[in-house]
This record gives sequence, C-alpha cells and structure tokens, in this order.
Amino acid sequence: MLRRAVCPGSFDPVTNGHLDIIARASKLYDVVHVAVMINKSKKGLFSVEERMDLLRRVTAEYGNVEVESFHGLLVDFCKARDIPAIVKGLRAVSDFDYELQMAQMNNGLSGVETLFVPTNPTYSFLSSSLVKEVAAWGGDIGHLVPPVVLRALSDRLAERR
Repeated sequence: MLRRAVCPGSFDPVTNGHLDIIARASKLYDVVHVAVMINKSKKGLFSVEERMDLLRRVTAEYGNVEVESFHGLLVDFCKARDIPAIVKGLRAVSDFDYELQMAQMNNGLSGVETLFVPTNPTYSFLSSSLVKEVAAWGGDIGHLVPPVVLRALSDRLAERR
C-alpha cells in the first residue's frame, strides 16, 4: 500500500519555503499530492493553472509529486484520493495556533492526520505575499523563489505596470 500525503496551499507564487516542505515530504511518503486551493473570491497574481504549471516544473525532479487543484474542504480531497495525512510547514508560533485548529477540525471531520514540519530557518520569514510585495517594489527575490518562478513573476509584474 502506498503511503500518501498532501501538501495544500495557494502557492501564489510557489517559494523556496514551499519547495523545502514538499521536498521533505517527498522523502517521507511514496506519493505527495500538492493541492492548489481554488478560491473564487480571491484574485491571485497567477491563475490556478499557471500555479499548477510552475509547481509541476519545480517539483519534477522528485518523481513522486502530483500537482492538482481543489476547492471545498481539504478533507474531501483527501477522502477522494485515500490520503490519510496532511503535511504543513510551520514558520512560527503564530502559524501553530491557526494550523492546530485546522488539524483538529480536519481530524474530527474525517480522521485525516496532520504532520507539522518546522520550516528551514532560512525560510522562516518567507511568504508568497511578502515575495510579491518585495518584487513589486523592485527588490531582489532571486534567493527566495526558483528561477522559473522568478522569471514568471518578473514577467507578470512587468505586464501590470
């Protein structure tokens, strides 16, 4: 039986912090589903399809990562694919408060377990929102995102100017 887990997120855009968690999960599980959330009420910088394409490109080396999108409850995504575990990165204590509540709710709804992985200290401050803000002001984010994401982000911001 394959050991499966999911790494959920909006990934708008995917950062080196996200990749760190996905890479570490790919060593622990046979199949890692990267689930890109569809939130119709939020206008992302990248479409869901663009985010999925970027994720596929930057996770191709792992070989056991599948990128999909979902809307609705994450536990329903898990049930439909027989995924017993959610892997979440924690940057700080403030993340833990929120994520613990989500983990307890998900477990109560479906029995799905959540594994918390402490973020590599190099990325403890990193978020997609911060990356977009720094990039929009012309700051150097080359060390925060994979090269393919840096190009896509630079192109998208240039289009909007």
